[in-house]
Amino acid sequence: MSVSTELPDLVVVGSGFFGLTVAERCAADLGLKVLVLERRHHLGGNAYSEFEPETGIEVHKYGTHLFHTSNERVWEYVNRFTDFTNYQHRVFGKYQGQVYSLPMNLALINSFFGKSHTPDEARALIAEQSSEIDTKDATNLEEKAISLIGRPLYEAFIKGYTAKQWQTDPTELSADIITRLPVRYNFDNRYFNDKYEGLPVDGYTAWLERMADHPNIEVRLNTDFLSADGVADEFKGKVPIVYTGPVDEYFDNSEGRLSWRTVDLRTEILDVDDYQGTGVVNANDADVPFTRELEFKHLHPERAASYTPGRTVVVREFSRFAEEGDEPYYPINTAEDRAKLLKYRDLAAKEPMVLFGGRLGTYKYLDMHMAIAAALSMYDNKLRPHFADGAELKSGGVDGE
Repeated sequence: MSVSTELPDLVVVGSGFFGLTVAERCAADLGLKVLVLERRHHLGGNAYSEFEPETGIEVHKYGTHLFHTSNERVWEYVNRFTDFTNYQHRVFGKYQGQVYSLPMNLALINSFFGKSHTPDEARALIAEQSSEIDTKDATNLEEKAISLIGRPLYEAFIKGYTAKQWQTDPTELSADIITRLPVRYNFDNRYFNDKYEGLPVDGYTAWLERMADHPNIEVRLNTDFLSADGVADEFKGKVPIVYTGPVDEYFDNSEGRLSWRTVDLRTEILDVDDYQGTGVVNANDADVPFTRELEFKHLHPERAASYTPGRTVVVREFSRFAEEGDEPYYPINTAEDRAKLLKYRDLAAKEPMVLFGGRLGTYKYLDMHMAIAAALSMYDNKLRPHFADGAELKSGGVDGE
């Protein structure tokens, strides 16, 4: 990464997967001088990871990140920067002292109801239990969930977990939050169904640093684009900007703050070799304050020889509404939020030479592969035509287009 005192050709605000994909493509494919501004002390946004020094275990500092995609172009692109392990993610849920296999499948149904069911028997059982409420008559999240999977499974695996996630009783949450609750009538417990899945062999940070490792890319850490130091004024209106921070903050919350959920992560190093036997266990009981427990050594079993024997790292996640100054994770996306977002889209379209992208910039929950795909699309449809062919750079992009 080089450092220049001249104005760059492009400024990228934020160094998550969206921002780094845009920066890498513009630098490597078009030869542009790209400046990446990152307010944190590290690259990579929420995908950042680091190796815990006492145990040698790679910890995802903002919660577990699992890479998966069926997008051939995204898979080809990410493999330019890292090899992947053959890890396949599997999740378990703890309820009333018992551990069940998730997502909901034949193994969970048989264990929960204490009886072996054939696929047809299990399908009939769930159909009978879900008939209590017609889906079209559901007025809140609880009723919607019961109409999809029945009351027993809802109360065990959805009710308590959802209440903790949203800090709200499910009867007070919109039915629209749940579009579907899939039940697999087989024993498949692979969490994702994508064609490709795995973890970067030498970690997320190494992958992210390779994306930024280009002579045309300069990265400035600990630099807040919207700070009172006038960083934004240095570049706004002078060079094209791809902004991946919170869209409401960019406009000084002029249309009101958008609402997010955040996650508090509490890390503990334990003097045991293996705490829970797998990477992720959901805490489905309502009286357990955290939503899930993460044990990162299970994400890379191929590294077992490098771990400190008899020690492990466990991280517990606590979900709550984000307040000012908190790290936003998941858009809540109420009707009020959507009305505000429409106003921000109008403002974004009028902002000269600024494109808005990424999870925060578009107010959409984007998995890593989705963020990369969206960044490649922005490059194809807006940035490359502008820089290579002289096409007008139309501002906006808050809607992810």
